[in-house]
Amino acid sequence: MSSMQKSVSGHLADWVARLRPEHLDAAAERAAIDTVIDVLGLCVAARAMDYTQATMAAFDDAGDCTVIAQNRRLSPYAAAAINGTAAHGEDFDNTFEGCPVHSGAVTVPAALAIAEQLKANGPRTVLAIAAGIEVMCRLGLVADKSVHKAGFHPTAVLGTFAAAISAAIVKGLGAPAITDGLGIAGSMASGIIEYLADGSSTKRLHAGWAAQSGLRAAAMGAAGFSGPGTVFEGTHGFFSAFAPSIKPDFSLLLDDLGTRWVGSQLAFKPYACGTMVQPYIDCALALRKQGVKADEIDHIACAVGEGTVHRLWEPLGLKQQPPTAYAAKFSTPYCMAVAFIEGDAGLAQFTEDKVKDRAVLALAARISYRIDPKNEYPKNYTGYLTATLKSGKVIQLHQPHLRGGSRDPLSRVELEHKFLQNAEFGGWSKDKAQALLEFGATLARQPDMSGLAKTGT
Repeated sequence: MSSMQKSVSGHLADWVARLRPEHLDAAAERAAIDTVIDVLGLCVAARAMDYTQATMAAFDDAGDCTVIAQNRRLSPYAAAAINGTAAHGEDFDNTFEGCPVHSGAVTVPAALAIAEQLKANGPRTVLAIAAGIEVMCRLGLVADKSVHKAGFHPTAVLGTFAAAISAAIVKGLGAPAITDGLGIAGSMASGIIEYLADGSSTKRLHAGWAAQSGLRAAAMGAAGFSGPGTVFEGTHGFFSAFAPSIKPDFSLLLDDLGTRWVGSQLAFKPYACGTMVQPYIDCALALRKQGVKADEIDHIACAVGEGTVHRLWEPLGLKQQPPTAYAAKFSTPYCMAVAFIEGDAGLAQFTEDKVKDRAVLALAARISYRIDPKNEYPKNYTGYLTATLKSGKVIQLHQPHLRGGSRDPLSRVELEHKFLQNAEFGGWSKDKAQALLEFGATLARQPDMSGLAKTGT
């Protein structure tokens, strides 16, 4: 078959099969290591959460792979599922401007699990993480808003392909097996967004499910099980099923692969809630810094992108009084109100007690929205608010970009501080946290993955 006749997955598989650690540029390697640090800290933070414990009880098959912060070693599939669910559970993990995919919570658990099982070295593991991130972000660019529009979670359905890529690199698979693995991954991809209705935990599962599904898909491809080569572009392929509103532009996936690392431009969250909410939190905090008091505010109106409304603003009454702490993370009124009143929107601001706080809910009830047709979402995440005070004074505030994103990235020092705060939230000592942080920061220099079991349990 000539190059021109190759399917999209065939071209992608050729690139993946040729990848070597030395092909990774400095920015992509740094983004991968930053992601590892972020994910490990989040796993510790969520170690005692009910959803983490429930996932661990459900995925209990024995093996030799580390379940972070649990003193348990299970199969690579179980470890990937639990660690991915924990990493994504508080919605504090990294994302991507262009399509809000959470690549870290998928690729890091998948790559670490299979690398630990196969005793892979650090450079290959970092490459696997970076390539998985790259493919997931590029698929997100192809998808744009269409996957959400169809009722699916991009992290869940695109993540399965990314995890399969990460596993293929650790395993050293050839292009035919990778092509089959990607074809199989298309049938394993799943994850609807109905959690929005009641704040239930299925979104948390999506990253872990994608991680273990990608491992399964790669294993089956390696074993000779066949998958459709036209999984992406076919009449009944992935984009036809999960993104029927668009005609996909696969140049966004395939062009400049390996020379332009899109995944080096990840966004790391300063707040423990939905991505598109974060610039509005910055606006609320800016209003607080002006000395405005909550009881002085008559109402706040936010100008928003239409594509964010069904997840973050509607039904407005429910968003102004979210039923659970998890639902509150996807409520712009709540997030803005709690940040204004408490001066932060970290893990401590999203507890079951906090979402019943009368002062927070009273302010949230006075926060609404209007659709701005000129809003740049999803190419850029911005925040706009107009606060009308009871005195009649009107204050307008604008946050032009996502803090922690490509236009205003968090430094390594800030990410390490976030890691240590998350580890403290999870009940770990400073010494224990520092040891795991050191393992993550030096992953590219590790001779094998044995250090994960020593520092991560």
